Amino acid sequence: MSGGTPVRSTSILVVGATGTLGRQVVRRALDEGYDVRCLVRSRPAPADFLRDWGATVFNGDLNKPETLPGALVGIHTVIDCATGRPEEPIRRVDWDGKVALISCAKAMGIQRFVFFSIHNCEKHPEVPLMEIKRCTEKYLVDSGMNFTIIRLCGFMQGLIGQYAVPVLEDKSVWGTDAPTRIAYMDTQDVARLTLTALRSDKSERKVMTFAGPRAWTTQEVISLCERLAGQNAKVTTVPVGVLKFTRLLTRLFQWTADVSDRLAFSEVLTGDDVFSASMTEMYSMLGADPKETTTLELYLQEYYSQILRKLKDLKAQSKQGDFYI
Repeated sequence: MSGGTPVRSTSILVVGATGTLGRQVVRRALDEGYDVRCLVRSRPAPADFLRDWGATVFNGDLNKPETLPGALVGIHTVIDCATGRPEEPIRRVDWDGKVALISCAKAMGIQRFVFFSIHNCEKHPEVPLMEIKRCTEKYLVDSGMNFTIIRLCGFMQGLIGQYAVPVLEDKSVWGTDAPTRIAYMDTQDVARLTLTALRSDKSERKVMTFAGPRAWTTQEVISLCERLAGQNAKVTTVPVGVLKFTRLLTRLFQWTADVSDRLAFSEVLTGDDVFSASMTEMYSMLGADPKETTTLELYLQEYYSQILRKLKDLKAQSKQGDFYI
């Protein structure tokens, strides 16, 4: 933008700041001295923790384009971590909302736009979410803005509720007989590398993939949880064919269309794809140390150590108080 007050390069807007990844990006950016503004939808549980950390909260909604210009005033860089909620149609936020955000950012003269996508999205046009990510990537590139697109494989945080907790609580976990391998990454590492990329001119107008140190199958993840929890898992194996049939069935009913879309994504994750990429060149380009990236073994080990320690303390307290938990 020409004229007016210069925009500081340290002023960033994080969209989707309350999410699993977004909150880590906010925390890391604040720790590194950025002025962080967060675009947050009005919600029953206010995002007070973002204010407590030192961020500014701006109430807005990607589904309401008229709320976006105010959020972008005085902003140099947008980091888009947003995605639709499970109960929402996939297109509403992940396509319509993103098109509105990118268009507004261009009109407002935003100087850098960071967008998170999915690894291998261009290989699966049959999966609505992945096709939308591919189309959004293209829309951003074609906009002429200075962009950085970061493709992700999977978050370690998602494995806690899916596998780590059920194994510990002796509940059933869902597995498949597919050989899909996913290189999960800790969202704290994603945030750290994102901010490193933001400081590097080499990441401008680039599409990059962030992947964890190793790609894991579902069965390998379950086995790791069993070893760290010290007990066997109750595994319910779902054949890939069942997922495919369920997807076809849900397509027959209008009210299950979004369920079908999400099952389509599940179907990809139970194929023979490898959601991983070599990070050697990436670490070299960003000047980052691969040894600082958390391994899945260490991540789950720290989680189980904390949980088992708390359970041990609770048992000790119950004995002292002569009651049972």
